[in-house]
Amino acid sequence: MSEFLNQAAAELNEKVSAAGFDSTAKFDVQGEGAIMMDSSGARVGDEPADVTLSADADTFRAIFEGDLNPTSAFMTGKLSVDGDMGVAMKLASVLA
Repeated sequence: MSEFLNQAAAELNEKVSAAGFDSTAKFDVQGEGAIMMDSSGARVGDEPADVTLSADADTFRAIFEGDLNPTSAFMTGKLSVDGDMGVAMKLASVLA
């Protein structure tokens, strides 16, 4: 299991706890694995979700650290979204 995934899940838990995210999302990190996020928090895993966001580790790292806006990453093709765009937009506000 990737150290990056564990660290990213911990960072997501800090952001989500205050935001009240009530859907399911999967972060598919190319070459690393996946992180699941729902109302109970974030964890390393690979399950069905309302929305799946896919990108490489560098892109997710920049988003999680606040150096890259998720919407900008999507618009420039660095981040792909599959599933419920409403959930993706809600998630973008949690990550921003």
